Amino acid sequence: MSPGDGRTRSPGRTHLSHPFLRRLEKGVVLADGAMGTLLYDRGITFDRSFDLLNLQEPALVQSIHRDYIRAGAELIETNTFGASRIRLAAHGESTDARRVNRAGAQLARNAREEVGEAVFVAGAIGPLGKPVAPLGTITREEALEVYVEQVEGLVEGGVDLLIIETQTDLEEMKLAIQAVRKVTDLPLIAEMTFTEDERTLYGAYPEDVVRATQNLGVNVLGANCSVGPQKLLEIVQRLRRRTELPISVMPNAGLPRFVSGRFLYLASPDYFADYAVRFQAAGANIVGGCCGTTPAHIRRMRDALARPGAKAAEEIAADRAAAPPPLPTVHPEELPSADPASRSLLARKLANKEFVVSVEVDPPRGARPKKMIEGAQFLKASGVDVINVADSPMARVRMSSLALASMISQQVGVETILHFTCRDRNLMGIQSDLMGAHALGIRNVLALTGDPPRAGDYPNTTAVFDVDSVGLIRVLKQLNAGSDLAGNSIGEPTRFLIGCAVNPASEDLETELERFQKKIEAGAEFT
Repeated sequence: MSPGDGRTRSPGRTHLSHPFLRRLEKGVVLADGAMGTLLYDRGITFDRSFDLLNLQEPALVQSIHRDYIRAGAELIETNTFGASRIRLAAHGESTDARRVNRAGAQLARNAREEVGEAVFVAGAIGPLGKPVAPLGTITREEALEVYVEQVEGLVEGGVDLLIIETQTDLEEMKLAIQAVRKVTDLPLIAEMTFTEDERTLYGAYPEDVVRATQNLGVNVLGANCSVGPQKLLEIVQRLRRRTELPISVMPNAGLPRFVSGRFLYLASPDYFADYAVRFQAAGANIVGGCCGTTPAHIRRMRDALARPGAKAAEEIAADRAAAPPPLPTVHPEELPSADPASRSLLARKLANKEFVVSVEVDPPRGARPKKMIEGAQFLKASGVDVINVADSPMARVRMSSLALASMISQQVGVETILHFTCRDRNLMGIQSDLMGAHALGIRNVLALTGDPPRAGDYPNTTAVFDVDSVGLIRVLKQLNAGSDLAGNSIGEPTRFLIGCAVNPASEDLETELERFQKKIEAGAEFT
């Protein structure tokens, strides 16, 4: 009962006679809903890899596909959202990425044959889970290789098309598209996810997405996940005004709430049914669901879309007023910044080319900083200009460097340089802690990648490293311009003096100097 042949084709422009593209010309295609929500509801905890269930509990995965087909979905996605080598590595299965993806495709195909409905199987490809360079530590070449491996597994498993979804970074999206087109010319859906203010996490508007993905071989452009149907309706409207490509939309069932020990999504099937028709009226060609949606949501959406006159329902047609022009993408080097000399005593001394004496202090291993405070008082009396406060050096557990730096500044009256590493914080935590540091009076920050956990007391601890020191410098630069990394205003800009480290005794001095140059370009002001 396969509507597509799932075979590999030479990369290039997708042939317009492909069954999936022909089906889009006939009317709205109803996609399935969440996979992870149903796995969680059926007893799979969040600490397990949902993608590995393709190998560990295939009957469970296939049963969910079967339920969505019976609910009326014409398009089902494979259980491979996080089946990249990088994401699977956290579960010790990085070398099995191709096998996991192949199995995911086969399970979806098996469910289709079992039910006997002519549905399309889309190979699902999610983000890598860590930022790609220049913000993160994954190189573009590594990202492309990882995506190619996943696409190859899905195509080997027999998918009819591919869907890249829940992307927040346009550059990573383009790499994923490139990987797909390097392997196959099967139809491709590309979906970004947007915040409440209709931008991606990295600040791109729908119009920017249209512009960036032109001529890359995308067959359907859309949005998924995000904050719910209402906001994505506006995204669909903006996309439709800027592209003639088919548009897909697959929203979350709102935002989750923790009720009686369970995560629940509160947007009802009836609410989704209403928005299915709204999406259709706004020009969407594929409608489905993301996190929190179930076969019940898809069934009600099917019924709503099947009602006579649904497409022409003027009373719920979306407002098609002209969208505001997209704001220009702002790069860190273009961001305004306060005069360095006005930020701190250290900044003023450096600007005046004065000699500066700095001494490094390690936080205590316990919760009593008395000796460090006394040491700081002695250093101040000895004429030290500024005190460096290390951040768990050698990956050994110590008091928070932020706490000690704040206490030294407030109790001793001497400026500090806060060592700030990327090892223990994700991007949200980094930005929160930096804003907290600024509120506590910290103005000098030394941006460091951080020693890996294997060097310290807890070698089996998971390191975060969403970004490295170069990416951290970019974050600091963005905060100094008055916005977070997503472009959201933080009100009054921060006034950090941004420092970086360089090792003149490095065994690979050429690489060290290249890294140093990148740090300067990102916004470093002292070393």
